[in-house]
Amino acid sequence: MNPFTSRHLDSVGAWGEEKLIRAIRRWLGNTSPKSPFGIGDDCAVLPASRGRQLITVDPVVYGRHFDATVPASAVGAKLLKRNLSDLAAMGGRPVAAVLALTLDARVSRHWLAAFYRGLAASARRHRVSIVGGDIAQADGVVAASLTLLGEAAGARVLTRTGAAIGDRIYVTGRLGGSLASGHHYRFSPRLAEGAWIARRPEVRAMMDVSDGLAKDLHALTPRGAAPAITADALPRREGVSVRAALTDGEDYELVFVVSQRAEAAAFAAAWRRAFPRTRLSCVGHFAPALGLPADALDLAGYQGYEHLR
Repeated sequence: MNPFTSRHLDSVGAWGEEKLIRAIRRWLGNTSPKSPFGIGDDCAVLPASRGRQLITVDPVVYGRHFDATVPASAVGAKLLKRNLSDLAAMGGRPVAAVLALTLDARVSRHWLAAFYRGLAASARRHRVSIVGGDIAQADGVVAASLTLLGEAAGARVLTRTGAAIGDRIYVTGRLGGSLASGHHYRFSPRLAEGAWIARRPEVRAMMDVSDGLAKDLHALTPRGAAPAITADALPRREGVSVRAALTDGEDYELVFVVSQRAEAAAFAAAWRRAFPRTRLSCVGHFAPALGLPADALDLAGYQGYEHLR
């Protein structure tokens, strides 16, 4: 659905900011608490957190993260789910979010209503309160940036550091073809899986796969090591090449590292009991940088997505 309209009466410009904010409150419904715990004050008031707090931010931009083929409701849901995937990658759970909206005055009110209703539906599903935001005007722009507050789901917060040479590399789900398949907006963030992984003492590090596995693995790789990944081990979507699985990005799966001392069969069995519907693949391990196995892919030849490149 194209976010722009040629009819002024159907545009957000015909309403102006104050009327638009009142409409946003209606569209969000019960996902937005009453002031001062939601929209209406200069800041929202949140209760004190019992554990360690987490915060992340991600945008959606027309022409970059979505186009007119993506339903407006799916764009709103994607905005929240991208941030939820970041929380999942650290074993966190969501609490509340604020949203900054940048719009051309010609944006359709019908498109924006569907956007917010899609956001609200996803927020209800994942128990997130939308507690505030801001609106700015910019010619030719349709963009939204959501800041998500969360907290550790357990005693441990997983980071990207901690892997060692010999540790095994695991990936959830399947990779590649995200744009062609529509997975880039239809995905489900791995919140339950991330919380479970963070509770496992044999797991050393984790992150989500958003820019392509080949690029994202750099952040997990310990000094003096290189990922030894084999093509046959990659969990690819149907019809997807090895290169696409490694570089397409927007998979929103979890990649994590398990200690080489852990029993692989026991870990896999525990995973199947906890998540029988979520595929888990061991795609390789970390080897010495100068001692990669002969069948390992040379990831230097695979470039994932990089902003501003």
